[in-house]
Amino acid sequence: MRHTPHPVPWLLDDEPFPPLEQAWGPRAPAPGLLAAGASLTPERLVDAYRRGIFPWFSPGQPVLWWSPDPRMLLRTEQFKLHPSLRKTLRQFARAPNCELRIDHDFAQVIRHCAGTPRAGQGGTWIVPEMIEAYQRLHALGLAHSIETWWDGQLVGGLYCVSIGKMVYGESMFAHRRDASKIALSGLVALCRSQGLDAIDCQQNTAHLASLGAAEIARSAFVALVSERVDRPAAQWQFDPLYWNEIL
Repeated sequence: MRHTPHPVPWLLDDEPFPPLEQAWGPRAPAPGLLAAGASLTPERLVDAYRRGIFPWFSPGQPVLWWSPDPRMLLRTEQFKLHPSLRKTLRQFARAPNCELRIDHDFAQVIRHCAGTPRAGQGGTWIVPEMIEAYQRLHALGLAHSIETWWDGQLVGGLYCVSIGKMVYGESMFAHRRDASKIALSGLVALCRSQGLDAIDCQQNTAHLASLGAAEIARSAFVALVSERVDRPAAQWQFDPLYWNEIL
């Protein structure tokens, strides 16, 4: 049964986030909702990710901040490379007209993620304010795109945030079969080569679970993040030899 939760705190730009324990619980109308308000400055976003918080809101809504419990996490060693995808990756890696790129066109990737229709969704949470905010993070070297290129065309990809040795997946798109899975496989390969052992997936979906992601308690997730965000940053450059990490 749903219950009436406490009011959501409204944040001014100079106010800190409330304790994560104040986020709405599993029986609330919006489980994991922590706060509303403030602006999407790079400083606010970095502070949020370091605490296990992320923004997610629809057109016409204020900025909403979330910290769900449990949290969906992909351990890179538990990534499930199904036989059909392994075959696709091998073909992709050998094809002269196929290429995996990093940060070649972040702006185009995030726009495609915002504009790609998704089953069960009537719109997008990647509103113009989010696009602008994550492009600022990208300019600071804190947001990255993994891009699947085919015959000189961007056909799939994803974007993520990376702070220290922690990676936070945001969104992906595919305009060709398996193009987003190829990008995710490339991200996993890069992560393994750089000593990045976990990718935050935020919330549970059947698709993520099929690829090896699993739920963990928020407290465990926050502890994992705290231990990784102050480590030296990874090098976001793709070497074709990274494929050997997963093939």
